[in-house]
Parts: sequence; structure tokens; C-alpha cells
Amino acid sequence: MNDKCPTWWRRLATRWLPRREQPLRHLTFIMVTRRGCHLCDNAWQRLRAWQRREGFSLEAIDVDGDPELVAQYGTLVPVVTVNGRVRFRGCVNEVLLARLLTAERRRAEKGET
Repeated sequence: MNDKCPTWWRRLATRWLPRREQPLRHLTFIMVTRRGCHLCDNAWQRLRAWQRREGFSLEAIDVDGDPELVAQYGTLVPVVTVNGRVRFRGCVNEVLLARLLTAERRRAEKGET
């Protein structure tokens, strides 16, 4: 029986104990926003909640403060980029965000970041 205890414990631990996951510090979320935009406020709240759980960096940029951003996005705010790539426009879909973070965590575990 002593021979089986470590194997049994290992199986139990891998199935039932929570994994200690590393924060996703390699991800940079930038949200292009506009003052007074309720969609932007909702998106920011969602992103902040996920940021606290996942550890990625998050910053907001006011579209009206940069003529290039106004020309690029106009009234299409909020726009969320992740590491420079546009991922969300108008709202943050939590299902797609969860999938994105899961995929990034798998890439990080494999050393592909």
C-alpha cells in the first residue's frame, strides 16, 4: 500500500487541487476610449475585473486626445487592443476574452510568448 500512496496522491492532486498559474504579464491591453461613453465605462469595468484575476497590464487612451486616433477610430470606441492587435470594438465579449486568455496561458506554458 505504501508503494501506491504517492501515485494515488499525485492523481488526486492533479485532478482536484487548483493549479497555481502564473500571471499573464506578457499581455498589454490598451483601450481606446472617450469621456462620457457608457460603452467604454462598461468595457473598462469588465477588463479591470479580468486584470485583477489574470495579471495583464491595462491602460486607457482617450481617442479625443490624439487626432490620429480620431481619424482611425472616430466613433467606434471602445476599441481594445492586445499586444497591438485589435481584439474588441464596441464592447468586450467575455466569452471571447476568456478564450483569448486561455489560449495565451497555454502559449505561455509552452514557452511561446
